[in-house]
Amino acid sequence: MRIDILTLFPAMFQGPFSESIIKRAVEKGAVEIVLHDIRDFTQDKHNRVDDYPFGGGAGMVMQIDPIARVINKLKEEREYDHVIYMTPDGHRFDQKEANRLSLSGNIIILCGHYKGVDQRVRDHYITHEISVGDFVLSGGELGAAVVVDAVVRVLPGVIGDETSALTDSFQDNLLAPPVYTRPSDYNGWKVPDVLLSGNDKLIEEWREEQALERTRRLRPDLLDD
Repeated sequence: MRIDILTLFPAMFQGPFSESIIKRAVEKGAVEIVLHDIRDFTQDKHNRVDDYPFGGGAGMVMQIDPIARVINKLKEEREYDHVIYMTPDGHRFDQKEANRLSLSGNIIILCGHYKGVDQRVRDHYITHEISVGDFVLSGGELGAAVVVDAVVRVLPGVIGDETSALTDSFQDNLLAPPVYTRPSDYNGWKVPDVLLSGNDKLIEEWREEQALERTRRLRPDLLDD
């Protein structure tokens, strides 16, 4: 998989992409992540990427020309399955969407900033608009990093134990059950006996019951899907 990220602030991705699972995925060749500074595709000496909105109003808007230039350049080089725009008014990102995107070959992620991008970008280039929640961030970079992490971790071979990702919360519309590790007794707080029983069938039944109970208590909306 190849992920091209269009951003005004490429340095924001250095931390998230240089550690842990994403770093290992890149080293294994499971994913190639390429950052593109939109300012490099401007044509004026000041590398201007924003302007006032037509009709007035507060804030600035990202201009269409530099964004169109970088997208057109990338599309001339390869086919893309999706061109994603990170925006608070997009479709709410979830695990199902992460799973679907993980089946892609190549995707582009555009990080918005200021009051957003010229609507013509959304009308003519974007195939998916994604939000990571009902709140507004300073830009799309943090949201893009979240999307990339969620997608990359379910790629085959990225996590050593692939069943680990498949048993995470939301994979089956349930929250994950409680988990415990050594010691089995800490300050009198004991691990449930069933987990120490060695009976795989009982343990699996307990986990299913706990997952269902936790979901009913914390996220009953998931059971309505």
